[in-house]
Amino acid sequence: MTPNIRGALLMMGSMAAFTINDTLVKVVGQDMPLFQLVATRGVLATVLVFLLARHLGALHLNFSRHDKWLVVLRCVAELSVTFFFLTALMHMPLANVTAVMQALPLAVTLGAVLFFREAIRWRRIAAIAMGFTGMLLIVRPGPDGFSIYAIYALVAVVSVTARDLITRRMSAEVPSMVVTLATSLSITLVATAVSLFEGWVPVSTTSGVMVASAAVFVLVGYIFSVMVMRVGEVGFVAPFRYSSLLWALGLGWAVFGDWPDAVTLLGAALVVGAGMFTLFRERSRQPVD
Repeated sequence: MTPNIRGALLMMGSMAAFTINDTLVKVVGQDMPLFQLVATRGVLATVLVFLLARHLGALHLNFSRHDKWLVVLRCVAELSVTFFFLTALMHMPLANVTAVMQALPLAVTLGAVLFFREAIRWRRIAAIAMGFTGMLLIVRPGPDGFSIYAIYALVAVVSVTARDLITRRMSAEVPSMVVTLATSLSITLVATAVSLFEGWVPVSTTSGVMVASAAVFVLVGYIFSVMVMRVGEVGFVAPFRYSSLLWALGLGWAVFGDWPDAVTLLGAALVVGAGMFTLFRERSRQPVD
């Protein structure tokens, strides 16, 4: 199996695991405060990660100080993702918030132009413009369609972009399980601290089972999201991120009875189409696009 095929499978597995986790969290979040939920899920996920890492012999810090700082920065980015994304998820339909997240490749391209002065020509400019037009159709700024939680989802996009770029900068000596454990532990500690001010409620058996299941799925998502950034070509693997939208559409309809309206679906199609075009152009372009 080639590195690109492994990367594609890891990306699709990561997207499926995260979307199923999101569905479970959204269901449980109707009866449990957000930070209690994240803390409870985090304890379970962290224990599972620790046991797995210990079994694999991956618990070591034999890598450079520079990589250790990158691990810390990645944890900070993941904390931002967790807060902004889950807050948006609790107040928006699953498919809508997932559709907003599909702007990630466009955000990476635009960031490279703005901050790193990369050359860009009219085709990619047109793709970016089309993608952000689709974004406007999804979030619909205006008194009738706009939700402040759409902004939370957009901030989550920026945070995921930072997280993935930081991961890509890590050397091969950093074990993926160490990164995963550091991420899970940091989220758990912060969520537990905040939950003490938010208050806790009793947890039913059903909710407990769903939180435990979410912990397993988020663990799989964490591991795959670290591994996928370290195998294959980004330009080949990244388009498979869009499989999460298919999962979100299906689960949103099956679990919550939500189906996006025509305008939202059109916006999602524009975002996905623009992102696919940008990624494929990135794969095939010459030194200057």
